[in-house]
Amino acid sequence: MNKPLNVVILAAGKGTRMHSDLPKVLHPLAGRPLIEHVIAAADSLAPERICVVYGHGGDVLPQAVGRDDLAWVKQEPQLGTGHAVQQTVSRLNPDAVALILYGDVPLIRSETLQELVLLAREDALALLTVSLANPTGYGRIVRNAQGGVERIVEHKDATPEELTLHEVNTGIMALPVKRLSAWLARLSNDNAQGEYYLTDIIAMAAAERVRVLPCHPGAVWEVLGVNSRMQLAELERAHQHNLAEALLHRGVTLIDPKRLDIRGELACGRDVLIDVNCVFEGRVDLADGVKIGANCVLKNVEVAAGVEILPFSHIEGARIGTGSRIGPYSRIRPGTELAAETHIGNFVEIKNSRIGFNSKVNHLSYVGDASVGSKVNIGAGTITANYDGANKHRTEIEDRASIGSNCVLVAPVRIGAEATIGAGSVINKDAPAGELTVARAKAVTVPGWKRPVKK
Repeated sequence: MNKPLNVVILAAGKGTRMHSDLPKVLHPLAGRPLIEHVIAAADSLAPERICVVYGHGGDVLPQAVGRDDLAWVKQEPQLGTGHAVQQTVSRLNPDAVALILYGDVPLIRSETLQELVLLAREDALALLTVSLANPTGYGRIVRNAQGGVERIVEHKDATPEELTLHEVNTGIMALPVKRLSAWLARLSNDNAQGEYYLTDIIAMAAAERVRVLPCHPGAVWEVLGVNSRMQLAELERAHQHNLAEALLHRGVTLIDPKRLDIRGELACGRDVLIDVNCVFEGRVDLADGVKIGANCVLKNVEVAAGVEILPFSHIEGARIGTGSRIGPYSRIRPGTELAAETHIGNFVEIKNSRIGFNSKVNHLSYVGDASVGSKVNIGAGTITANYDGANKHRTEIEDRASIGSNCVLVAPVRIGAEATIGAGSVINKDAPAGELTVARAKAVTVPGWKRPVKK
C-alpha cells in the first residue's frame, strides 16, 4: 500500500452492561485501559493520523488517555457507528486509506491489521470477518451465489434464515477515504434501531461492483469485544494465557501458567522461575536465574542475575543487585537500591534507601531514607526514625557496622564504620566508628511491688 493510512477508532459508547459511570473503553485490561491497547495496535502501523470518536462521559476519555497527537472527535448525539465515522470525514486525508477500529476490541494484533490494510485498494474494500460457534449479537455476513460478500445484516434486523449464519462482521475494515466519504453520505437510519449503520456501506460497495475482500484473524480472541464485565474477565484471561505461552516458549518456568498476571511489560533472561499468583506491573526486568516465589507483586523493578525473591514480597520502583535474597513478606518501596548479595528478610520494609554489598536486614525492621554501607548487619526490630512530623531526614550507616535488635536510629544521624550499637538503644546523635554505643534506660527493680488484681 503506497497511500497514507488514517485510523478511526470508535469509542463513544456508554457500555450499559458494564454498570459503571466510567466510559467502557477506560476499563482496564492487563493494567491498561482497553482503548490504549487499540491505540498501540494502530501506532504500530505508523499511520499518518489517528482519529478517536468519543461521546459518553464527555471529556473524561481524552483527558485520561492524554495524547495530544490524536484527533479527538466528539459524537453528540450518538446515532450509530455510521454516524460516528461521519463525524471524522473532515479530519481524514481524502487520498488516504481509512482503517476503522473499535476502542472496546483490545486484543487485535498489528499483523492482522497490516494484512487487512494491504488488501484495501481503489476497487476493493477489505473486511475482517470471523466464524463463531455462537454468533448471537453479531452482524451476519451474507454472501451471494458466487461466494462474494454481498451485505451485512445486523442481528436485530436478521431473518430466521440469516440468523443461522455463523460468519460474522467484526466491524474492522479498511477502504479508500474517498469511497468511505461517498458511502457515508448515503446512509439511512431505516432499521430496527433507528441508527446509521456503518455496515450498510458493504451493500453499497457490492452494488457498485467494488470488491469486498474478507480477511480473517489468526485467532477469535483478536476480534472479541467487551460489552460486560464477564466479557472483560474472559478477555483478560485470554490475554494472560497468550503472555504466559510466550514466556514458556522463551524458556521461562511458570509453575502454573494459569496463575500469572502481567499488567505491563515483563522481560526475562534465561532460567527464570516464577511461582503461582505473581503480579507484574509497569516494566519489570528479571535477569538470568531469578526465582520469584508465590504471591509476589513486582512493579517497575530491575532484578539482577541470581536473585531469589521469596513468597509474599512486594517490590516497587527498586533495583535489586546480583545474588540478593528478599523475603518472605518483604516490602521494598520506591527509590530503593540493593547492592549485590544483600539479604532483606521477613516483615522488613525498605524505602528510598541504598543497602550496600552483603548487608543484612533480616527481621521485622524498617529502613527509610538511609544509606547503608557494605557488610552491615541490622538487627531485628530496628527502625530509622526518619520523619519529624514535617520533614524527612537521612540516616548514614557506614561499612561493617552492627546494629543490635530493637534499636531506634533518630535521623539525621550517622553510624560510623565498624561501630556497634547495643540492643534496645535509641540513638539520636552520631555514633563513632569502631566503638560500642549504648543508649538505654537503666533497669530498675521495685521490691515488693504487686501486680493489680482484677476486682
